[in-house]
Amino acid sequence: MANRLSSIATRTGDDGTTGLGDGTRVAKDDLRVDAMGHVDELNSVLGLLATEDLPAEVRADLTDIQHDLFDLGGELCIPGYTMVKEVQVARLDARLAHYNAALPRLAEFILPGGTRAAAVAHVARTVCRRAERAVVALGRVQPVNDAPRQYLNRLSDLLFVLARVLNRAAGGADVLWQQRKNQ
Repeated sequence: MANRLSSIATRTGDDGTTGLGDGTRVAKDDLRVDAMGHVDELNSVLGLLATEDLPAEVRADLTDIQHDLFDLGGELCIPGYTMVKEVQVARLDARLAHYNAALPRLAEFILPGGTRAAAVAHVARTVCRRAERAVVALGRVQPVNDAPRQYLNRLSDLLFVLARVLNRAAGGADVLWQQRKNQ
């Protein structure tokens, strides 16, 4: 990981391949590259969420998560390398318990929305689920450690809870789904 990019336009990918962190080249549609791309997209959506007016503890958690996602991307980029640890999954579990403790019990499904910040958290949740599916697909054909998959699974739960927290922080509430009878 000591190499840093000094030139972004290298043209080495013009042939439809990209370099992994171990120096090997793979097709840009390789399952590993796909998983890395979904994790990168998730990190970008969290960066967008961080531009919103957020409670300080949520902002701090998002910053920690973005660093963890960079680690996760690094682990995916170097086959056989470990960067995401069980302690990072446990930290998400603790934050999930912390935020859940202050929320009312959820008895109905909720619609993604409410405030803009909550809606962006829901978008991040869906991108996180896609990243998780990509890591699972990769793990079917190549060795992948358990922690990245577990981290993404826990993070999607946390993002759902954070959407609820953000609605309340702005003085709103969850948008409840209402089953419609034959209209």
